[in-house]
Amino acid sequence: MDIIAALAEELGLKREAVEAAVKLIDEGNTIPFIARYRKEVTGGMDDVALRALDERLSYLRNLEQRKSDVILLIDAQGKLTPELEAQIREATQLQRVEDLYKPYRKKRLTRAQKAREAGLEPLANMIIMQVTPKGAATPLDAATPYVNAEAGFETPERALAGAQDIVAETVAEDAENVADMRAFTENTADIVSEAVNAGEKTPYEPYYDFSEPARKIPNHRVLAIDRGEREEKLRVRVRVDVEAAVARLGGRWPRRQGPFAPILDAAVADGYKRLMAPSLERELRAKLTVRAQTDAIKVFAKNLESLLSARPVRGARIIALDPGYRTGCKVAVLDETGKLLDHGVVYPTKPRHDVAGTKRELARLAGKYAINTIVIGNGTASRETEEVVSEFIAEQAPDLRYTIVNEAGASVYSASELASQEYPDLDVTTRGAMSLGRRLQDPLAELVKIPPQSIGVGQYQHDLDQTELAHALGNVVEDVVNRVGVDANTASASLLGYVSGITPAVARNIVAYREEHGAFTDRRQLKDVPKLGPKAFQNAAGFLRITGGDNPLDATSVHPESYAVARDVLKRAGVTAADLSRGGIPDIAKRVGNPAALAGELGCGLMTLLDILSELEKPGRDPRDDAPEVVFSRAALSIDDLQPGMELAGTVRNVVDFGAFVDVGVHQDGLVHVSKMSRRFVKHPSDVVAVGDTVKVWVERVDRDRGKISLTMVEPK
Repeated sequence: MDIIAALAEELGLKREAVEAAVKLIDEGNTIPFIARYRKEVTGGMDDVALRALDERLSYLRNLEQRKSDVILLIDAQGKLTPELEAQIREATQLQRVEDLYKPYRKKRLTRAQKAREAGLEPLANMIIMQVTPKGAATPLDAATPYVNAEAGFETPERALAGAQDIVAETVAEDAENVADMRAFTENTADIVSEAVNAGEKTPYEPYYDFSEPARKIPNHRVLAIDRGEREEKLRVRVRVDVEAAVARLGGRWPRRQGPFAPILDAAVADGYKRLMAPSLERELRAKLTVRAQTDAIKVFAKNLESLLSARPVRGARIIALDPGYRTGCKVAVLDETGKLLDHGVVYPTKPRHDVAGTKRELARLAGKYAINTIVIGNGTASRETEEVVSEFIAEQAPDLRYTIVNEAGASVYSASELASQEYPDLDVTTRGAMSLGRRLQDPLAELVKIPPQSIGVGQYQHDLDQTELAHALGNVVEDVVNRVGVDANTASASLLGYVSGITPAVARNIVAYREEHGAFTDRRQLKDVPKLGPKAFQNAAGFLRITGGDNPLDATSVHPESYAVARDVLKRAGVTAADLSRGGIPDIAKRVGNPAALAGELGCGLMTLLDILSELEKPGRDPRDDAPEVVFSRAALSIDDLQPGMELAGTVRNVVDFGAFVDVGVHQDGLVHVSKMSRRFVKHPSDVVAVGDTVKVWVERVDRDRGKISLTMVEPK
């Protein structure tokens, strides 16, 4: 297979671009680096396209390797024919290669193998061809010469049964039969589930008596049924029309009316029921699970990207509250850079319920540290804490604002070794409160310290393939970090570890280097960091920013390899690099004229030049500034305040297959079902909303007993 041609055709790309991208990947360049700084050679492929290419490249290379392995294995048995080799080499799916290899795969002794060893294959061929030998009036007559008592086939009936086993296995292992019956199963089977104990109340009651065509069942139902089966609350099976399946399989063989016809029919039925159906049904279940998990991982990744791309709240001086009952509400006071100024505990909730004391402490801290924002975690006791904060703002601090922050993963971080290294003198609870406040100030910088699976924006994340999930989410974090850029002098090792070309060990070395030698003043100093070699520098340099250093270009995303071009551009615009420190050159594109002509004069690619111009126009611009603003509150709402038809502004907290969960300020997120997102058909909620979006919603139903809120984004008439 020509892998380059296959990739180009499959992904709809030019061959030259694919070839160049593959070469760059093979040379050890990272996806963010290629996407940002090698646009000319790849035709402008972005990180999404490059990751898709990289994944398919790995698959196709593994496929070619497996083809070679299978050909060698079959050839070693002396059974490789030119036709079979051609079929294997032409295969485009790993499943097809395995189907072709199946008859030659070593397996435990089967009934058919035992019959072959007893010399019954000629009799099996008679059944397949439906040819009765001369002098044999019946199948038993034909089987008589093949009686082999020593091998266990001591009668004509047993010999005939052994030959039938050979036919059944031949039918079941034929690659074309398998492919056809696989398609039949996938297109016609139903997924059926029932309760293990119909009287037990569980979350799986919708699946206690459930059936849905496999080709139509949504991914979230597949995952729910899988979990119910694992927890032994559901029994699940694949229901296939066996008679139709056997008839279809039998129709693939030549039909002749003769003594062997009923035996062939029986062998075909046996081959399907005993040998094909169980494996095809397992395959179908596995395929549905893989499909569902793949989709869930994609949704999780998209949600994570939106969350990490949330707008930082700059200039926020924060009182962060991590609510609790018995142990009180942990308090962390942070300045606008996230530095801890003070910490303690208040008791706004039961059992101590010291509301007055809590308000006094909030007033003291707000006045002493010029606080403008209060952050509240959304976990245990959040609702009661929010009420006290809301009253405090109304009574004593009308200029203050507050917001609720999702605390998913905060406890994971606060108890981690990383948190212990960062703040060895603080207890776990204070670290957790600090993390909540910093999530508002800079979501990206704080959330990279937490395993992505623990951030809480997915669906069934604990049921997914953890290796695949970690790989996909790691790619998302890497892409967002490099899209935003990282300050080499202030970033934590956690954040630096996601920079293109920087390993966790090198990230720690960067932090150690600046602690020993002081702040970096020039990008070239990064080359002195231990283990940060030339390749790593090339991949990382453009994404590591140095603000206030010797070279103003170091504070931009312009790569050092393009500094000469950038200086020529600045010179033609009549300005110097020093002007970048004053906010950039807004009219630089107008100053330099036709960019295509300029690119030709400077010997620079047009796409690279356009990126340079954009960066010189607004140096170090943060793409997160385009994200929706955080929704702040000054008064608390309760679920009891909600009424059908009420219009609210909310923030999307999570997107799943069947809808989106929206925070409308009542502690309990409301669900906007996918059918309530628009008057037009919506294929998937992520086509309409993303995590962090601010949306206008209307209350449809409120189930106060169950704490469920149904919302709609379609304005009532």
